Amino acid sequence: MDAAATIQTLSPRRRVALAWTLACLSAFAPLATDMYLPAFPKMAAEFGANIGAIQFTLAVFLLGLAVGQLLWGTLSDHTGRRFPLLAGCALFAVMAAWGAATTSVPALIVARFFMGLGGSAGVVVTRAIVRDLFEEREAAKFYSLMMIVGGIAPIVAPFLGSLLLAHGGWRGIFWVLTGFGALCVALTLWQVEETLPRGQRMRGHVAEVFQGYGKILTNRRFLGPALAMGCASGVLFTYIAESPFIFIELFGVPAAYFGFLFATNSIGLYIGGRCNTWLLQRFTAEWLLRKAMWFSVGTAALLVTCTWSGWGGLVLFFTLLFINLSSLGIIFPNATALTMQPFAAVAGSASALLGIFQFILGAAGGALVGVFHNGTALPMAVQIACYALLARGILLLTPKGTPNANPKSQNLDSLTG
Repeated sequence: MDAAATIQTLSPRRRVALAWTLACLSAFAPLATDMYLPAFPKMAAEFGANIGAIQFTLAVFLLGLAVGQLLWGTLSDHTGRRFPLLAGCALFAVMAAWGAATTSVPALIVARFFMGLGGSAGVVVTRAIVRDLFEEREAAKFYSLMMIVGGIAPIVAPFLGSLLLAHGGWRGIFWVLTGFGALCVALTLWQVEETLPRGQRMRGHVAEVFQGYGKILTNRRFLGPALAMGCASGVLFTYIAESPFIFIELFGVPAAYFGFLFATNSIGLYIGGRCNTWLLQRFTAEWLLRKAMWFSVGTAALLVTCTWSGWGGLVLFFTLLFINLSSLGIIFPNATALTMQPFAAVAGSASALLGIFQFILGAAGGALVGVFHNGTALPMAVQIACYALLARGILLLTPKGTPNANPKSQNLDSLTG
């Protein structure tokens, strides 16, 4: 379907409804991570395990998200978008129920891996659906709208997790996730129409599939923004993995208030996405991405300075962290639009590779911050700065589109080079 026709046929109300639906379908990651973070100490105590074993269930979930990208992305290019969405949502629901009933850490690790595998369908296929429907600038706006709607998940998740932990224990969190997976199955059946016609689906053997991945990976207009987005995800998951220690143990924030602080930073992502929607009226997605990357580097450098010197305490540390994470609300939708734009015919495969970069580099951030943990906030701050600097450096090596920032005179074809 061509972008102009899509814009004409989708009413504003339908666009918002579709954004809500796709945002819910892409919200498996924040819900399945943020909701159970406050439960780590109680889970470790119940299983008689150390906190590192419980933290590993987060890393293995991210690994499942990464691996699942290839499975569902390739499948969606061959069979259409709806079937992989339904299968992934159902797998997530079943594995969440297994996690709720498990009595050992190894079984929980297995459940978390397959939860990630199933949830990755929502992440990868929703991006492909947007690419099926919209061209670059409209896609960036729609990704921003999805981020605004999806921003509710990381805001609500810590509060809901703390509430369930207080009244139903950590297993209640997993039962709620089971219900969410079932809800996503119903939403897919009700709201998501097939966007990839049979005549446009891929046909071919496994070797041809891998050749297609090779062509995508050798396209520098894909590789640069995709790697940069992966590094930005490393910033986010570094924060997610270390935030319980930083706020609760290091700064002495009561566990009951942890959800509030965590959600406040999630509001920063919402604000960034909201600003991006407005800025896209005047500037290109590429221009905004590059400027937001510089902003991320600058605030990360200030965060390292603040943490190393000890100046400003919790207030300055939290403020700089909030500002840095807000820039991700601009980075994520624009990087996604740029990477997906050249690959209308293989949007699922391109989305899969983008997701692999995003979640593998994100999982690495969550793991590395634990390796370099020294009882202070400095390893987290330094790692955030390194990821931000690496992301900006990668973009410096990426071919630029036209420098004109006025969309009325911008030739969109030059951006996809």
